[in-house]
Amino acid sequence: MSTIDVIEKRVRGFIADIQHPNQKKKININDLELQLRRLLDDYFEMDGYSLFYRAIEVLQEEGQLSPIHNHQYNGRTPELSLYYWVNVKMEETHWDRLEMMKLGDLFDFSYYERHPEWQTNEEWMRIESLYQFLQTSHERETVSVEERSLELFGHEKFLLDGDRYPDGSRFLARIGISEDKLKIVKYEEPFVFWMKQGKERKDIQRILIVEKLAFFHTSIQLLETNQLDYEPDLIIYGEGIKIEQSFSFFFRMFPQKNYLFYYAGDLDVEGYGILIRLMEKYPDCCIQPALKIYRKMLECLGQRNDQKMVKRQNLKYRDSFLQWFTEEEQEILQKLWQENKRIPQEVLTIETWRKWL
Repeated sequence: MSTIDVIEKRVRGFIADIQHPNQKKKININDLELQLRRLLDDYFEMDGYSLFYRAIEVLQEEGQLSPIHNHQYNGRTPELSLYYWVNVKMEETHWDRLEMMKLGDLFDFSYYERHPEWQTNEEWMRIESLYQFLQTSHERETVSVEERSLELFGHEKFLLDGDRYPDGSRFLARIGISEDKLKIVKYEEPFVFWMKQGKERKDIQRILIVEKLAFFHTSIQLLETNQLDYEPDLIIYGEGIKIEQSFSFFFRMFPQKNYLFYYAGDLDVEGYGILIRLMEKYPDCCIQPALKIYRKMLECLGQRNDQKMVKRQNLKYRDSFLQWFTEEEQEILQKLWQENKRIPQEVLTIETWRKWL
């Protein structure tokens, strides 16, 4: 038996011992790992925590465990929630093999053979719904992922990607069907923008993206009086991290050509990340920090405030952002980082802007 199997078997045994048929129970994940370490002398030599982490993830996918999201973690890397619910022990349901064979022309049931705990009534209903759709999919129109998700699985978010909604992608992986079979499209999110008066879409060349709503409105006032840095033809309200999903919508609205994008956000962990991820995701676009605006923010150092707590302070984003600045400016930004301080974009108001005119 491999070390992976040993760890998973032990963890499953612990969970089975405390699993109740009528009510869920709360466990401390550190206590569970401690029991495992006491049983296995070579726990650290086999990199036991990595295998323990994987076993917890598998049990979570199976519905045996559910993390309690209370912002408490186990202090390890990769991290786990400190507390989990041990869910009610489910009655084992075994599907009719003849029914599985009937659907075998479209589906691969090998995962369910290896993991009979997934042979539930709920899972079978999903499979039947998907099978019925696939039989006539050639006659169907392409619709949004949310619309198809609601039609097939009863919830519009079931098929959405990401950590918040992993159920749909995992289900498709279990049954061996790719998303492109579902005739779905993922629409880009629209954004709020302001075009300079007298400009037409074909005239757009310079675009300023701002993170905060307040500065978006301030920027419009400055643009209309010809006082805004870079003299942009268009201002986009980035709405925090939402711009990362909505940025591609720009190219559905405006002609395909070379644009110059300037981005200005908060001087903080999240603001750095938004800009750098945009630059990485769209390497063919000319996206750069709006340095003139950031430098005005640095002059408002006295209005810095506390950086909100984040799970991980990504040093790569920070270093990529800082390289655009002079050594003196980098020292200021490094000090802000070390002191866990930030400069919000709201320091830039119509009143504070006057001192730079």
